[in-house]
Amino acid sequence: MARQSLSELRRRAYVALEQGPVGERFGALVDQLLLSLIVVNLIAVALESVPALNARYGVVFEAIEYVSLVVFSADYALRLWSAVEHGPHRHLTATRARLKYALSPAGIIDLLAVLPFWFAALLPLDLRYMLVFRMVRFFKIARYSPAMRSLLDVLYNERRALFGCLVITLGTALVAAAMMHLAEATAQPDKLGTIPDALWWSIVTIGTIGYGDVVPVTAFGKLIATATIFVGLILMALPIGIIANAFSEQIHRRDFIVTWGMIARVPLFAELDAAEIADIMKLLRAQLVEEGEVIVREGDHAHSMYFIAAGSVEVHLDNKKMRLETGQFFGEVAVLKKERRSGTAVALTRTNLLALAAQDLHALMKRDKRIAERIKDVVEKRTGHKVAAKNTKVEDE
Repeated sequence: MARQSLSELRRRAYVALEQGPVGERFGALVDQLLLSLIVVNLIAVALESVPALNARYGVVFEAIEYVSLVVFSADYALRLWSAVEHGPHRHLTATRARLKYALSPAGIIDLLAVLPFWFAALLPLDLRYMLVFRMVRFFKIARYSPAMRSLLDVLYNERRALFGCLVITLGTALVAAAMMHLAEATAQPDKLGTIPDALWWSIVTIGTIGYGDVVPVTAFGKLIATATIFVGLILMALPIGIIANAFSEQIHRRDFIVTWGMIARVPLFAELDAAEIADIMKLLRAQLVEEGEVIVREGDHAHSMYFIAAGSVEVHLDNKKMRLETGQFFGEVAVLKKERRSGTAVALTRTNLLALAAQDLHALMKRDKRIAERIKDVVEKRTGHKVAAKNTKVEDE
């Protein structure tokens, strides 16, 4: 019995710290508190480096650090303990699952965010190095930012192409340095007398920095510098283009997977095959609403209907309240009747929606009879009106 309670407690810790289900308030609150603490830490580190502010508010900065150290240490310990609940790790032993987390990039960052400060209590360390390690906590934000996670994934996936760009750039810098040394060694022996000396000039020129402490004075040297500048623009554009293109593909891929998963949770689309779901995905638009946010308001124009992929929505209609859960839909009546909204829909929890535009709804109902019949049945139950089979308009019985 105690073992089951411990296992349940570990599962709850995992859900609270990792990505829990949509609408999970406690998990969302924990994420917000940890994210806020990270931001406060970064601000405190920056301000603490100012001697005047450190002298005046040193006690406050120290209190922030101690609180952060305790919270981040507890965060790391709980993540390490609950790592066995991670889906891909459930087939592993508890030791191997925790080792997987500890050696993962996120686990290493979590450890670096706290370990040096525990060592500092036992060993004398330079405070400047401690400030640098505190800045490592910035990378913990990646856990809460899909954009940062996507960017890190892109950098990892394109590591070979980026390494190739680095090799080409360094090779070009070395060639440019050798040519500039040949052209300027006699005129500027103190600055370009050796290839290593000239390498500094070539790096800042190819990097488009143009530091200006070393410039060519001969005609041949200026010609080499001109060519190096143009080549540098091309070389700097290569990694930018690779990252931008891969980042765009990563975002589209993530949105595709998220939308597919959301569609799969809607019973209305459960009987569709992969090709039909892929076709419907072109019509649906994913939307995330926070708790208490008004989705549609009474009297508004009806541009779309909505499917609830995850979460809860409350519809206020004719002095009555109706609670809708995952898999249900709303807003279809006003769209079919081409009238203004007759009620107001409010998100009861953090909710994932799939919006379907009015013209796409009519096209979908004409194309798929199963979906059309299901929507008609729901409309008839909610309104007491019958939906005509041919033109999908609502008529009085």
